[in-house]
Amino acid sequence: MLVDEAKIFVASGKGGDGIVAFRREKYVARGGPSGGNGGRGGDVVLKADANLNTLYFFRNRVHFKAKAGGKGGSSNKTGADAETLIVRVPPGTVVRDAETGGLIADIARAEDEVVVAPGGRGGRGNSHFKTSSNQAPRLAEKGEPGRERWITLELKLIADVALVGMPNAGKSTLLSVVSNAKPKIADYPFTTLEPNLGTVIYDHKDLIFADIPGLIEGAHLGVGLGHAFLRHVQRTKIIVHILDGSADDPLADYSQIRTELALFDDKLAERPEIVVVNKIDLPEAREYWDLLKEGLLERDIAEPMAISAATQENVTRLIQRVFEKAASLPRSQASAVEDVPVYELDDAGLPFELSVQGGVYYVSGDRIERAAAMTYWDYDEAVLRFYKTLEALGLVGALREAGVRPGDTVFIGDFELEWSD
Repeated sequence: MLVDEAKIFVASGKGGDGIVAFRREKYVARGGPSGGNGGRGGDVVLKADANLNTLYFFRNRVHFKAKAGGKGGSSNKTGADAETLIVRVPPGTVVRDAETGGLIADIARAEDEVVVAPGGRGGRGNSHFKTSSNQAPRLAEKGEPGRERWITLELKLIADVALVGMPNAGKSTLLSVVSNAKPKIADYPFTTLEPNLGTVIYDHKDLIFADIPGLIEGAHLGVGLGHAFLRHVQRTKIIVHILDGSADDPLADYSQIRTELALFDDKLAERPEIVVVNKIDLPEAREYWDLLKEGLLERDIAEPMAISAATQENVTRLIQRVFEKAASLPRSQASAVEDVPVYELDDAGLPFELSVQGGVYYVSGDRIERAAAMTYWDYDEAVLRFYKTLEALGLVGALREAGVRPGDTVFIGDFELEWSD
């Protein structure tokens, strides 16, 4: 069963907390601060595995969470970094943000990988804050929170040749006789409900053929699950367009499929194409072949072929043409994983949003919320440092302009604070 779509939740690990500690050794007077830094939280990484060809695994597991970094120790010991959580996906997986639909990465090649949730950095221990004027700081940072989000995975099959056409044109039959694939075959439309792959070997070379389920009018708009199938054509090098020679109007069928491909992705209209009229073993198809060939040539289709997948008439010649066409194409390298920033702060805009409801002040903003989460509220020096961060970001001035007074409640993300000057 081909599962080519999935939605999963990823969460990176929180950074380890830095600590407040002082040297307490015999004969070492005023040993000074010795609190170590926390370790880095684990990243969540998607990695292409050549042994996978479906997203079926994600039907049973949806949540992926990396571990937190280790806490810092005394004597300037740094906490351990958490291991990276590797989530394996098949090559050809397109990763998008589930909320915005924005592209995160296109993982086309085996072993390519992309970080979809970077781990939080470790908090700094008090030894990091020692200065000439403050020899014994009681100040440290908690680890940075991990990142979390929902992402969608879409599989675009990586095949060399796509077999396209109307339902019941004979695509599955052709694939079954030229390759090792065993698709379901029956004499009614929509027998194939999911793409099938098969490896075709000729003259000590091999190509991967994909049998794309029959396309109908409106497929580019998603009619008949068109979107789910059309995307599997996008990575192929060659399109073998199969027409049903016994259909009422094969030329109209050809025009319709070409239109659907172009409307879905205009680059598909430029893809090398071989047009094949199938079922030539049937009397009605044989009778109208010359007329149909003339109509195809008038549409500037070079060398249309007549075959019978059922009796294998001219099938070997078709395979020869496909391999010759593939050999004539420039060798293209699959594009490397696209480096798209997964998380990005908008430094050009305001670093926070402030609203007042019923005398309570609500502040939101990535940088401010992270600073709050990394603050040790039990240490006065840490609180004072956080206040200076708010001043630097302009929040203190904004709160005063909004009318904040000592004793008022201020929410910064999930943290409830009492305002004091």
